[in-house]
Amino acid sequence: MSCLFCEIVAGEREACVVHADEVSFSFLDTRPVFKGHVLVVPREHVETLTDLPEVGPFFERVQAMARAVEEGLQAGGTFVAMNNRISQSVPHLHVHVVPRNKKDGLRGFFWPRTKYASAEEAETYAAAVRKAR
Repeated sequence: MSCLFCEIVAGEREACVVHADEVSFSFLDTRPVFKGHVLVVPREHVETLTDLPEVGPFFERVQAMARAVEEGLQAGGTFVAMNNRISQSVPHLHVHVVPRNKKDGLRGFFWPRTKYASAEEAETYAAAVRKAR
């Protein structure tokens, strides 16, 4: 089974590479939210965050890329996001690092927000997550 991002990492597909090392590979998104939108992927194929054996080294690269996007593009900040399975367009873990500036037109999150009916309902959700951890 072929993976688009593995092909990019292997040099089999063209990409505008921003950085590459033994842990990660970073390149411009071909359909950016804003110009300078970078995807950071682990060099080794893993599909989701929970599949990543060593989180620390990878997220050090994500942190460095967020800093580089801000400094290199003189952006006011960044939007850093990832999906796991749902809405994950390529089944290879990838983190979006998107340059942001005030009044850039991007408002909040891309999805609708909700509220808990009560503190008790919120605690029920928190307890379910705590128990699974």
